[in-house]
Amino acid sequence: MRSRKPSPQTIAVLEVLSINSGSWMYGLEIAKLTKLKSGSLYPILIRCAERGFLDAKWVEPLESGRPPRHAYKIRPEGVRFLERNRNSGLDRQRIESAV
Repeated sequence: MRSRKPSPQTIAVLEVLSINSGSWMYGLEIAKLTKLKSGSLYPILIRCAERGFLDAKWVEPLESGRPPRHAYKIRPEGVRFLERNRNSGLDRQRIESAV
């Protein structure tokens, strides 16, 4: 596989998950913090999970009649990838204050 520089959107997703390291987050939460639309966010989450940067799992709803949802958590491989590719232009303080 050819190595490419990750997009700023991918870095933003990994930043949000790294700030909440150890906690599971839903896609909607990640979308709100990164300001990414679902058409951009979910392909990024899928690619990151396939590359071993994230764990993903189905979470059963607390209320009956609600569908299960996917939750995501960054893995150590994702943290290392982020550290190697972190973009100095990303406003980490903005993300941390929103979390």
